[in-house]
Amino acid sequence: MLDEELTELANHIICSKSETQRIEVKAAHEGCPKRLYDTLSSFANQDGGGVILFGLDESQGFAPVGVYDVQDLQKKVTEQCKQMIPPVRAVFTSAVINGKTVCSAEIPAADLAERPCYYSGAGKTKGSYVRVGESDLPMTDYEIYTYEAFRNHIHDDERTVDRADFELLDQDKISEYVLRMKNARPGFSRLSTDQIYEMLAITRKGIPTLAAVLNFGIYPQGYFPQLAITAIVVPGKEIGDVSLNEERFLDNKRIEGTLSDMLSEAISFCVRNMKTGTVIDSRTGERADSTEYPIAAVREAILNALIHRDYSRYTEGTPIQIDFFSDRLEIHSPGGLYGRMTVEDLGKARPDLRNPALATMAEFLLKTENRYSGIPTIRREMAEAGLPEPVFINGRNEFVVILYNTKRAAPANYDSAQDTDFALLEFCNVPRTRKEIADFLGIKTVFYAIQHYVQPLVDAGELRMTKPEKPKSLHNKYVSVR
Repeated sequence: MLDEELTELANHIICSKSETQRIEVKAAHEGCPKRLYDTLSSFANQDGGGVILFGLDESQGFAPVGVYDVQDLQKKVTEQCKQMIPPVRAVFTSAVINGKTVCSAEIPAADLAERPCYYSGAGKTKGSYVRVGESDLPMTDYEIYTYEAFRNHIHDDERTVDRADFELLDQDKISEYVLRMKNARPGFSRLSTDQIYEMLAITRKGIPTLAAVLNFGIYPQGYFPQLAITAIVVPGKEIGDVSLNEERFLDNKRIEGTLSDMLSEAISFCVRNMKTGTVIDSRTGERADSTEYPIAAVREAILNALIHRDYSRYTEGTPIQIDFFSDRLEIHSPGGLYGRMTVEDLGKARPDLRNPALATMAEFLLKTENRYSGIPTIRREMAEAGLPEPVFINGRNEFVVILYNTKRAAPANYDSAQDTDFALLEFCNVPRTRKEIADFLGIKTVFYAIQHYVQPLVDAGELRMTKPEKPKSLHNKYVSVR
């Protein structure tokens, strides 16, 4: 970064008196911190990297205390960077704040194929860290595995289920699937049955795969009890709300079977618990039913969860979850986004497939397009229904789709130039970052925009943070309370 940018960053930290998802503060006025490995690891393991800012003292309210020696500090930080695997190449900048010299070390993100970045002295298992808010936390075994699975092209939908008996698969369904694949791929007719099973990932060395069990099993949950769907209807906006009769759930169902069975039953559950209204065409006078949420959008969200969830041994004990609230529908899928995909890329970039065998089978068995149209379909259906944009949240261990059922109505005399609060609330119908809000308001200083425009709406209950338990997290966004 430029000297001016470092000065602006330091002043922002001094004013906000907090670290963030991408900024770690170290005093360094009495010498170089001896253990930066955790932060080096966590910054290198997150998209966008991070910045270590030396010369501010958190114990003194982030006051500038300067660094003991800029050249020696850079040398010793570089020495620690070299002990990381892969090595970290920090970029340094220095500036003077209130007569004190501060120094920044920009830590670039490691390439996804080289993650996790870890301290060689501790080893991969104990030396890999992830940034959560302003803290560096040890990576879980699952998080380390996700990087290794991507790098080594491990697809858990193709892993064998050693306890599965091929005779306990639905032979008629398998025969029908193979016939349809032969018709679509004439070359398959020259292969033996066993060869076809291997080519279609139905078996691996004669043993049924997880994909085969989930699609053709008589009772897949006999092998994997939690590879199912749990669905609930909550009489309020949060888990724990109860009805007038003290009921915690208005409906509660465990959905099992093959992927096809679960998709069908999950959609039925959603339709059963959705409100239905009547719309009259002003031109023809014809009446038509309108569901609370577009059924096509709900189907795509559930289908995406079934096909693209993580099926590794680390998550096989976690079911997909469908939660109905009074104002929204949430669909939780175990495992975060796979590979290089980010929330911002959804529906725009071609994703890496976590479960290619399941995706191929779904194209024939579940009548999916497998053309990456699911997310655009959800967005289009919600827009056509006059509902807010869907919200997509990529957590450490899950991916969440949120569909809201109401849209804030504008006042009769609404004038966006005169009603900044309402304009901001409309803008935040989908979660927005601090920077996006500041840009929308035309305010250069993010801290000022949050303090003077956003925080009053949060205090009034008009806006909420997506991560209220971590108010200082850089990943926090603000969304209107509907």
